[in-house]
Amino acid sequence: MALGLVFGLIASALSWQPFVTDFIKPIGTIFIKLLKLIAIPLILASLIKGVSDLQDISRFSKMGVRTLALYIGTTVLAISIGLIAVNIIQPGKAVSTETVESLSAAFGQDMEAKVSTANQAKDSGPLQFVVDMVPDNIFGAASNNGNMLQVIFFAVFFGIALLLIKKEDAQPVMAFINGLNEAIMKMVDLIMLMAPYAVFALLAALVTETSNPELFKALAWYMFAVVIGLICMLGVYAVLVYFFAKKSPSFFFKGIAPAQLLAFSTSSSAATLPVTMERVEEHLGVDKEVVSFVCPVGATVNMDGTSLYQAVAAVFICEALKFDLTFSDQMTIILTATLASIGSAAVPGAGMVMLVIVLESLGLPANSLAIGLALIFAVDRPLDMMRTVVNVTGDCAVAMIIARSFGKLHEPKERKLDDYYKEAPLA
Repeated sequence: MALGLVFGLIASALSWQPFVTDFIKPIGTIFIKLLKLIAIPLILASLIKGVSDLQDISRFSKMGVRTLALYIGTTVLAISIGLIAVNIIQPGKAVSTETVESLSAAFGQDMEAKVSTANQAKDSGPLQFVVDMVPDNIFGAASNNGNMLQVIFFAVFFGIALLLIKKEDAQPVMAFINGLNEAIMKMVDLIMLMAPYAVFALLAALVTETSNPELFKALAWYMFAVVIGLICMLGVYAVLVYFFAKKSPSFFFKGIAPAQLLAFSTSSSAATLPVTMERVEEHLGVDKEVVSFVCPVGATVNMDGTSLYQAVAAVFICEALKFDLTFSDQMTIILTATLASIGSAAVPGAGMVMLVIVLESLGLPANSLAIGLALIFAVDRPLDMMRTVVNVTGDCAVAMIIARSFGKLHEPKERKLDDYYKEAPLA
């Protein structure tokens, strides 16, 4: 990461942007594509295995209810922290009219498309994301990583069916699923050998493609409010893990550090999912059946960092555009952003698009929406990297708490490369 940032700065100073784009950036792009390649097979295999391993439908329902309750609870907490931070710092008051006009001219046209997409999502009805969660063709759903919720629905449904049939009939299917799961986790190990080079490439490309630094200065207080909120949320996870999972924060953060760094580099919870699951199981000591259910659901539903960012961004935009918010408006942000985080996977371009819906719920005039999005678009990429770290950390924390509540949290047994060779059929 450090080398990537330094190299990116040097490349920018020497005008090497074309070289970085043509020969460095593709390494990072290939790495992300490889992680996304195995995301759908990993979710299918791990979720089916996780649900069917529970052996009891009532146990599955208890785990499902606790998991969703924790995810919703942390999301509401994250939004509340974001609102507190933005109301204390009040970053919108530091933005000049000239800055608003220049950013609107630079990005306003691009943002109109997102406003249009959000309006389509809003007009489709409040329960449309539930309808979209149920696939009409599993092969069609599995062909698009944007349909994660549909794949999760099928995997859970399939796992429940395996629970309800005779064990001898389910055994051949389970043997195949177990083998598939192990093969995919081995693919994760192989892909991660590329990680250091890919992270270097991703960050070098990011630095060379960064917008005018003056924009970062103009939006410094907004970025500061988001970052402070995200850091506070990481502190909340540390407290939750200490009191409810009975593990030290240092143990927790050390165990998931590679997943956090990957989340920062890729800005994708879905791309980070294979590594998240491996770290939670083998370095935090969470039982496989808990990891297999909690982590894939969290990667799609649990968006604490994104929800916090939406709260800060909504208040910031309203402040910058001189649109006053009441206390009830801020309560509306909590409700709307929570619902948005649950349904976001069913909407293309989730983060920005759902922010439009939050802003519209506040009554922001339609002609101001594109201007508001343009105002934050310039610095969205680095903030997206940071909020993805919080999203992934939240998934890991909830997995530990759920595992503890079911007696499925134990001392981690890290597997070394030699262990894989010993387990191989041709060893």
